[in-house]
Amino acid sequence: MKPSGKRLGISGLITICWLLSIVAPLSSAQVRVLMMATTTSTDNTGLLDAMAPRLEQATGIELRWVAVGTGKALKLGESCDVDVLMVHDPVSEHEFLRRGFGIDRREIMYNDFVLIGPAADPAGIGGKPVIDALRAIRKEGAVFVSRGDQSGTHKKEMALWKEVGAPLPEREHWYIQTGQGMLATILVAAEKNGYTLTDRGTYLKYETGAHGRPALGILVQGDPGLRNQYSVISVHPGRCPKARHDLARAFADWIAGAEGQKCIAGFTVKGAQLFIPNAGGCVPDAGTERKTAPPKP
Repeated sequence: MKPSGKRLGISGLITICWLLSIVAPLSSAQVRVLMMATTTSTDNTGLLDAMAPRLEQATGIELRWVAVGTGKALKLGESCDVDVLMVHDPVSEHEFLRRGFGIDRREIMYNDFVLIGPAADPAGIGGKPVIDALRAIRKEGAVFVSRGDQSGTHKKEMALWKEVGAPLPEREHWYIQTGQGMLATILVAAEKNGYTLTDRGTYLKYETGAHGRPALGILVQGDPGLRNQYSVISVHPGRCPKARHDLARAFADWIAGAEGQKCIAGFTVKGAQLFIPNAGGCVPDAGTERKTAPPKP
């Protein structure tokens, strides 16, 4: 049976793009494979595995994706290696649009970030506002593990540290950067008996993998500053002429439409809804008008 969707590594993405460049001229009407770069959270949680079959049934589009940090996902869009992005760093997204690499940004859903740490809570952050919690971690020199990979989560963490009002941590003995995805970073934090910032969905998947007895628990949550917005962006067809803009638009219409939003709302882990649908149509931004040509590379 043909898979309804598939996660690819970077090497797999390159191979598929090469194969499509050969096949597409021969049977472009039959090839409906959409290449997407997305964040590790949409993949780790299982959302895309649940969504892809419903997308294909409704539209005939076979979704294939590579899961990386938002920074790397945007780079794949810049290099024309994918057709569409699903990412969660609005500041970087608007810059991507301003530079003419993307078009038609649509907000589709959100979840939240949480600060997790050991039950002993050596810095005493439990229940505090997130900025006060980070100040306490810094003051106590408690271990904090960062993704350090320019992902949306890492950039959110950096923004929060800036609000602390002290120099950004970088080489402090208590601050560890993994350069890896969210699940791997959580495992390092657990090993080091430290704290980390994660999206709630990936934490719940980690908790499930730990058979309901995680080494780290949620200590800070519900702060307004921890909201985590996700958007889809089509790669600009003026800059990437071979991008499947028709499929990217169809995917964006589906996921922002009634069926896609229902799929997002109905996706749960351990009975918990992980993402809140909030599609509001195309969000205006410089360089996003469909008739506007992108700047030359």
